[in-house]
Amino acid sequence: MSILPPTGRPGAHFEAMGVTPEVLRRVMDAALSRGGEDCDLYFQHSASTSFSMSDRKVNLVGTHVDLGMGVRVVVGDQVGYAYSEDLDPDALCAAARAAAEIAQHSPGRLAAPPIARPRPDLYPELQPWSGVGMDTRVRLLQDWEQRAFAKDPRIRRVEGGLADGARLVMIVRPDGRLFEDYRPMASASLRCTAVDGAVRESAGHNLAGRAGFEMFTPESTERLVDQAVSRTLFLLGAGKPPAGEMPVVLAAGPSAILLHEAIGHGMEADFNRKRTSIYADKMGQRIANAHVTIVDDGTIPGTRGAVNVDDEGNLGQRTTLVEEGVLRSYLHDEISAKHYGVAPTGSGRRQDFRSPPLPRMRATLMEPGPHKPEEIIASVENGIYCVSFANGQVNIGGGDFSFYMRHGYLIEGGRLTRPIKDVNIIGNGPEALANMDMIGDDLVLDDGGWTCGKDGQGVPVSQGMPTVRVKSLSVGGVG
Repeated sequence: MSILPPTGRPGAHFEAMGVTPEVLRRVMDAALSRGGEDCDLYFQHSASTSFSMSDRKVNLVGTHVDLGMGVRVVVGDQVGYAYSEDLDPDALCAAARAAAEIAQHSPGRLAAPPIARPRPDLYPELQPWSGVGMDTRVRLLQDWEQRAFAKDPRIRRVEGGLADGARLVMIVRPDGRLFEDYRPMASASLRCTAVDGAVRESAGHNLAGRAGFEMFTPESTERLVDQAVSRTLFLLGAGKPPAGEMPVVLAAGPSAILLHEAIGHGMEADFNRKRTSIYADKMGQRIANAHVTIVDDGTIPGTRGAVNVDDEGNLGQRTTLVEEGVLRSYLHDEISAKHYGVAPTGSGRRQDFRSPPLPRMRATLMEPGPHKPEEIIASVENGIYCVSFANGQVNIGGGDFSFYMRHGYLIEGGRLTRPIKDVNIIGNGPEALANMDMIGDDLVLDDGGWTCGKDGQGVPVSQGMPTVRVKSLSVGGVG
């Protein structure tokens, strides 16, 4: 089941459902009727399909369709929010009046006529999923499974998943802004189980992006299968490192989960506006080595975190958070931007029409530095090299974190030696950032299916980093 890319004028898709320009003005007028300072309407029509396979059989097929509108009314930094799963004009107006209850009993202003605005096209769907038959999708999963089994006889089980979908959204503002955005998404996952004697291990790999069927090239398919198999086999011979404080080298790419969680969340403006982030009083101050520059970029074509326009009706952009070690900006939605007297950064995002927008990351990256990866590894006498992480926990206020490293290596005498697995890495985000003293020139943007959670909402994100040395972190290994 698919939502087709719109071919007519912006707004025509929802107008065919009865949401005319006149209805839009009527709903916005209702939202502002009690004196609200601002409002936005967020319409969404989405559809997705997913398949999963294990034991050489397709064991799950699912489709999901969603339709509705969310309305937010803003008074200062207070929000009234309501939504409707019914696009009947009376139902939309009822939701608008419910959201308007946040405001005082005073005359409200009237909305301007909505006029469609141009936007970039960062994620064209070259081969729409609407033209891909179910048999083609099943054959794709079967091919991945067969390739994985063929790579090594120790692979005993393979589980695969394929999901595609699209979301058509329309954001309308009382100043006349109307943006329509068609947002495709595809993801694939492969998980293998290997057995060697009495040892059994499982691991996998996934990839995702805002794309159609064209995402699955021979190269990306081979990478998916190869990484799933190699990560699984790696674990069969891996052990535990010694425990204690030691230098930690983060590998380029997937290690950016630590950058996202331990550092990125603390730079979302709502945490700073409420002074719950440790960075709340650090603007303009040096918080990292001069080689450290961190950006959050919503304009990287085809990536999971790309946004043509955010969910408040502001164009996506590239925001420099840390420039040569100095904190330069937070990630702002419109509420925080007004509080700080700056422009929004195109970071207002929401899970769906049932949720209000919040300042959120898009693609969080550390830019390349001056060091070669082999130079960084050679600089460590005794430490560990982290390849990938499974999960982690972060305290936004204090910045303390704990991450579970799944794959890595010991570093002994400046060389990668024994493989290690299942290690807790413990530290403090701001301290870890300050202790990043060697930055590689090998930035890798990870193409995994990352989803960021905040306040009960999940949104798709991307992340990346070069090889980085942290002078000291606590490693939970063998005492």
